[in-house]
Amino acid sequence: MSDFTPSLEDYIEAVWFLSSGQPEVRLTDVANRLGLSKASVSRAMATLRETGYLEQRKYGALHLTEAGIRKAKEVAKRHELLERFLTEVLKVDAAAAKIDACRMEHAISRETMACLIDFMKKHETA
Repeated sequence: MSDFTPSLEDYIEAVWFLSSGQPEVRLTDVANRLGLSKASVSRAMATLRETGYLEQRKYGALHLTEAGIRKAKEVAKRHELLERFLTEVLKVDAAAAKIDACRMEHAISRETMACLIDFMKKHETA
């Protein structure tokens, strides 16, 4: 699935973050993290299962597939880099940077992201 919607990116990122901190991730955990209804999360999880990014037995724990992990790491990397750029370079307040990075991570092009990665590498060595 090359056309991940911003909300699907948020869902897959949430499952990935939650799975690093607890042995099993449940639908309720994702709903709580994102502040959404279980019904909304259930529909998104169905889409992620159908596209091969997530595995889940009926009413069981959620597990990202290898493709799901790769996608989640990609989204998380964009978020983290954007948040660092906003706080370290632009000196944006941390709370605002967290919110803005979440919005920006879905819209930034690959070309711009590559330039930002290069910029931040130079910024770190400066």
